[in-house]
Amino acid sequence: MRVVFFANISHAAPIVGMENGYFSDQLGDTKIQSRVVDSGPAAIETLFANSADLAYVGPAPFVNGYVKSGGHGIKILSGAANNGASFVVQSDSEISKPSDLAGKKIAAPFVGNSQDVSLRNYLAENGLKPAEKGGNVIIYNIANAEITTIFSKKGIDAAWVPEPTATMLVENFGGKRLFQEQDIWPDKKFPSVLLVGRTEYVEKHPDIIKKWILANQKSIDWINQNPQQAESTFINFYKKHTGKTLNQNIVHTSFSTIEYTSKIDEKAISLFAQRAYSLGYLGRNGYNLDDIYANSMEIKQWQN
Repeated sequence: MRVVFFANISHAAPIVGMENGYFSDQLGDTKIQSRVVDSGPAAIETLFANSADLAYVGPAPFVNGYVKSGGHGIKILSGAANNGASFVVQSDSEISKPSDLAGKKIAAPFVGNSQDVSLRNYLAENGLKPAEKGGNVIIYNIANAEITTIFSKKGIDAAWVPEPTATMLVENFGGKRLFQEQDIWPDKKFPSVLLVGRTEYVEKHPDIIKKWILANQKSIDWINQNPQQAESTFINFYKKHTGKTLNQNIVHTSFSTIEYTSKIDEKAISLFAQRAYSLGYLGRNGYNLDDIYANSMEIKQWQN
């Protein structure tokens, strides 16, 4: 069983599940191959390339992949996290309202990922356009590590980024958190990480999927019941993966911005889809989300 996820704090569910052995305990003799990827679009591509069976991704890349596959290739199995992204500006910035973004340079991770969709939608809702669409806001779509470097050198005015990058920009480079993304959502929360599966694998191996969903829930429960230990687990994982040690205060602040939950916010996923469509990411022929969830009634029971 092959799974991909990010080295982001919002992906603590798979990270803790792997580090604490919850997935291996549930799956028994089934071998697990895990891999860290840099972006949601890259994670979705691993599913379509049949180099992964499960992925933890944001709603925007999932919707994009689902629509482009004609609704057949991938399905949502569970939630994993809500929130955990912020809009951060330079400490000496005069940006305080949307109109101040005109003429500014703003970074977000890869094109089509959830922060990219949220940033571009925010601009559109406030009458602004990116430069490539004839507007005067310059958007850089680059990896979080590059965003940190460029922000530290004052090469950008602001960044719409996930944790722990958002808090790192604030704590290490004097950035100002203008707002957390959930503050501008209708219900003051939004899904940031979903557990999704390759449809063919889900249908062929329902027993493995059931066990994975149960372990995913166990991991989420442990995080919520043991926040300090969860933070330490992430710090250890991050050092193993990147060779870098994260400041404990940064990790603590980052964790506090995120809600770890397996609940799926269908309304918010639909809103992500509407926004992605309005940006042209889903083509121009409409889209249908009627079959985005694994259609086994058993799986629906496992989710509840």
